[in-house]
Amino acid sequence: MKHNACDHPGLLLIISGPSGVGKTTITHRVEKLLDAVFSVSMTTRPRTSEDVEGRDYCFVTRDEFKRHLDRGDLLEHADVFGNFYGTPRQPVERHLRAGRVVILEIDVQGAVQIKRNMPETFALFVEPPSEEELLRRLRSRGREDETTIQRRFAKAKKEIAMARECGVYDRFLVNDDLDQTIEQAVRIVREELAKRQHAA
Repeated sequence: MKHNACDHPGLLLIISGPSGVGKTTITHRVEKLLDAVFSVSMTTRPRTSEDVEGRDYCFVTRDEFKRHLDRGDLLEHADVFGNFYGTPRQPVERHLRAGRVVILEIDVQGAVQIKRNMPETFALFVEPPSEEELLRRLRSRGREDETTIQRRFAKAKKEIAMARECGVYDRFLVNDDLDQTIEQAVRIVREELAKRQHAA
């Protein structure tokens, strides 16, 4: 553990939460407020007109993804609704060595893999105030039909239960008020950084 801390003087921060909980907004605001580095995931999912290559995701073919996986280039990977997502190892390790806070916005499956490989990682899980509110938020996005929304809702409930049971999350945040949740996340991470610097 001590050895890992010396290898990585920075902090690897996971932010997870189900679809519709507001985690992407929280992640980007926390990134700015902490002057952190956002780890851009690799994915095989089709690129939309809103996506910016290299900022939102690194878009690759399934064959390319498999090559990266086989070479051990990914810290974690997951299959989400038939598309593959993964975290490239090299940029994360480079920023950690430079002492930066690196944020991974990944699902529970990915968080379990990361914590297994890098136990010094700090993990936050963002929850909705209630299931009813989560369903309302999924519908209000207006991006999907009701069948897809219900599928996402079922997956979200499963993900929340998994997050509670898996034991990898250090703190749980209820996103009732977005600004307050962001403030709380920043405060928690700053406290964790201070604690680690003190321990070192």
